[in-house]
Amino acid sequence: QVQLVESGGGSVQPGGSLRLSCTTSESIFNPMGWYRQAPGKEREMVATISSGGNRNYADSVKGRFAISRDNAKKTVFLQMSSLKPEDTAVYYCFTRTQAGQSWGQGTQVTVSS
Repeated sequence: QVQLVESGGGSVQPGGSLRLSCTTSESIFNPMGWYRQAPGKEREMVATISSGGNRNYADSVKGRFAISRDNAKKTVFLQMSSLKPEDTAVYYCFTRTQAGQSWGQGTQVTVSS
């Protein structure tokens, strides 16, 4: 069973920064990334990293968020900077294996003054 353990969410003021972490029980070289879901909205892609290390970002976070991974720790990070109130959501880590797509438990990010 795939396990994804997330951490790093919290509350921050607009303009602040947070870093999310997601540790996988599977290969770190599987496609991985982050989605988010705000109240009353559909889940949307935030950032992904492919097995080869290619990164993809939602237009709304380009230039503010950065996805990276630590192969030795089997962990993917999402560094979020210049946070805005509209970034408030539950953030979900995912990985894609031969068994399909798996999700973490989600971590709340709240941006508010």
